[in-house]
Amino acid sequence: MSNSLAEKQFAINENPWKMLLFLLLAQLMVAFVGRSIGPLGVLIGEDLSLTKSQIGMLPAALFLGQAIISVPAGFLTDLAGSRKLLVLASALMGLGFLFMTLLHDFWLVLLLIVIGGIGYGSMHPITNRGIIYWFPLKQRGTAMGIKQTGITAGSALASLILLPLSVTFGWRFVLLTACLLLLAGGFVSYHFYRDPPELEHAKGSRMSLLQFYRSMFKMFKNKALMLISFSALGLNGTQMCLNTYIVLFAYEQLNISIFLSGILLVISEISGTIGRVAWGIISDRLFEGKRVVILMIITIITALASTSAAVITSAPFWVMAPITALFGFAASGFNGIWMNLASELVPKEQAGISSGISITLGSAGAIIIPPLFGLIVDKTGQFSSGWFLITGMMFIVFTLLTTLSIMNKKNNFVI
Repeated sequence: MSNSLAEKQFAINENPWKMLLFLLLAQLMVAFVGRSIGPLGVLIGEDLSLTKSQIGMLPAALFLGQAIISVPAGFLTDLAGSRKLLVLASALMGLGFLFMTLLHDFWLVLLLIVIGGIGYGSMHPITNRGIIYWFPLKQRGTAMGIKQTGITAGSALASLILLPLSVTFGWRFVLLTACLLLLAGGFVSYHFYRDPPELEHAKGSRMSLLQFYRSMFKMFKNKALMLISFSALGLNGTQMCLNTYIVLFAYEQLNISIFLSGILLVISEISGTIGRVAWGIISDRLFEGKRVVILMIITIITALASTSAAVITSAPFWVMAPITALFGFAASGFNGIWMNLASELVPKEQAGISSGISITLGSAGAIIIPPLFGLIVDKTGQFSSGWFLITGMMFIVFTLLTTLSIMNKKNNFVI
């Protein structure tokens, strides 16, 4: 009885929404540094004399690090909880990028970005696990959406703050300063965040490494998880192409100024931030927690936006702004719904592993597709070919989601 009363008192003192604030802070600061690769890509490319395909390899390196660590991070999160790992992930991301700013060799820069990506990728299962344990099912879509806004908000802030400062003071000094802020943010989150009592009890029945691998391989047989993960592969790749190339597309092909081109990325990321919350609320309140139908709607909107970008050969800023906003609302707004699905398809004590596996597979899109997009643009000399690539991928993603929807109906599984 005393334990039960203590847990109730803990729940009162440690409000879930208060805990969400510190999960959001950690996610935002990691994205502020990690996702700066997108807006700063044009300046890094000029500094290191890179081709567009090589510029595409910068975010690919970040997501390679994410792919490497997502499953192990999921296991460690299930084992140890989120609190201690918040500061470790922040430190790895911050130090990796800090040392990257001191290098001039392209391949060494890529290596340090991969190391930073390990910290970046760790943050997803770490924060996802916190959401799953702190919030009930019908609040998770909203909570996850809010937490996921940290990624797009971080990227938007990088475009709004780091890009213009880098034009003035140089990208190396500005990014190094951002890394120091990230390290401070990690310690703040660690100091104030607490794992819930339920998770503390779960630590008493820790999974062995052998059990972990058995659970992991069992999840690879989960058809629903695989369909969601491969759908996320296409959407993730699309999101990173938008983040990486919208500035170059507007600046080089549409002859929009570098400042306004950066503002387009800000618009995209702000729209994505709104989308992550909005899609979660729509899913929770209008579709009673259903997620797959939301991803299908997102896929259709993304295809329409990428097709619009493909057919535009010349346009002023005010024409591109609403197209970019729609593109970002969908392509950069899907992640919260994806994370909910990946976590809810399994028992919640396995949420870290399942989201880790899904992130690993989904990260392949961000590793493969941006360099492929850049290679196509290098070969054709036109961005339209790259945008049509995105449209084609959305047809494939829609087919995968339709298959999942049909499979769920046959199994009487509503999600």
